[in-house]
Amino acid sequence: MKNLNFLLRYIKYKIFSGHKYGHGIHSPFVFDLITKVFNDKFRYEAYDEVEKVRSILGTSEKQISITDYGAGSKRQKSETRKISDIVKYSAVKRKFGQLLFRLVKYFKSGTVLELGTSLGISTMYMAKASKNARVISIEADRKLARIARQNFHEAGLLNIDVINNSFENALPGLIKGLDDRSFIFIDGNHEKGSTLQYFDQLSVKSESNLIIVFDDINWSVGMREAWQEIKASPKVTITVDLFFMGIVFFKKGVQKQNFVIRY
Repeated sequence: MKNLNFLLRYIKYKIFSGHKYGHGIHSPFVFDLITKVFNDKFRYEAYDEVEKVRSILGTSEKQISITDYGAGSKRQKSETRKISDIVKYSAVKRKFGQLLFRLVKYFKSGTVLELGTSLGISTMYMAKASKNARVISIEADRKLARIARQNFHEAGLLNIDVINNSFENALPGLIKGLDDRSFIFIDGNHEKGSTLQYFDQLSVKSESNLIIVFDDINWSVGMREAWQEIKASPKVTITVDLFFMGIVFFKKGVQKQNFVIRY
């Protein structure tokens, strides 16, 4: 039943979402976002480099025992999981990994903060978008953090720091170092209360040009409720709903608007 409800919501999104190519968008900022980022069809070399790593991990039969922090996985209930299954069910999908790359590149983000490293696929996409950026990724599970570090080392990515800690412990100290060009990707926990807590902590920087991307905004009833509360926050001026991801902007001097974009 849950899968059916998810499918029905997705069908509704596909039917009623619009502006895939920017038609009818009156916000110059969002129009540029759609035309220059969402619809950027250039095949960057970084895409193949990251997907090569994904392909190698996707054939690994190695098993590791990991601990889920938060809501856990819908597909993988056992603590012992194959690397290939983690890639298949938990890693960012190619389409959205490449979108993260283009977003970081377009906004020239100086600091990238990721909550939820896993094996590091999304981390590599963002790190390759700006080799001058400092990328900080938090992963609570020790084994996943170790494998991710190894992947980054083999890929020659020297601008990534992996923090092996819980989000709750690591985030307060890291927020102080965020600047006007910071980009945040939240892909972990997936519980309503925790998601809103991370948003509240990060939104203290709402006076800056901070960008927050939430993954899996339709993952559960709780995540959908969290997304609705985030959209309603008076600190937020623009949100973009891509069904699987939600993007939050704190731009000043613009009218508050919520967009649902077909992607």
